[in-house]
Amino acid sequence: MSQLQYYAYADHGVHLREINSYHQAVRVGDRIECSGQGGWNCTSGEMKKDLYEEIDQAFENVDRNLKDAGGEGWSQVFRVNSYHTDMSNEALGHMVKNLRKWMPNHQPLLTCVGVAKLALEDMRVEIEVSAYVGT
Repeated sequence: MSQLQYYAYADHGVHLREINSYHQAVRVGDRIECSGQGGWNCTSGEMKKDLYEEIDQAFENVDRNLKDAGGEGWSQVFRVNSYHTDMSNEALGHMVKNLRKWMPNHQPLLTCVGVAKLALEDMRVEIEVSAYVGT
C-alpha cells in the first residue's frame, strides 16, 4: 500500500478520518478516487438545510477534495456516482445544473442511485467521483 497516497482535507475531512477511520481521497497512479462528499460545511461539518444548497455544497466539497489531493478539480472528473434520498425531478434537475456548471467542457459517466438513507443524519445527497490527473 506504500504506492497509495491518502488525503483528508483540513477541518471536517480530518474530523471524519479521526471519527470514522476513512480518508476523503486516494491517489492511485494517474487517478484520484474520492469518497462520497455530502453537503456539509467543510469547517464546521454542519449540513445545509436547503436541498439545493446541500447539492451545491456537495459539488464544492468534491472540488475541494480533488484539489487537496493534487488535482485540478472537476475538469479532470470522468465518472460521477451520486446517491440521493430525494429522486424528484427538481432535485435531479439541480444535479444536472451543477454538472453543467462544474464541467462545462465535458460530460462524465454518471450513475445516480436512489437510497432510503445516507450515512449522516440529515444527509440527502452524496457524490463520489473518479478523476484522471495524468502522469
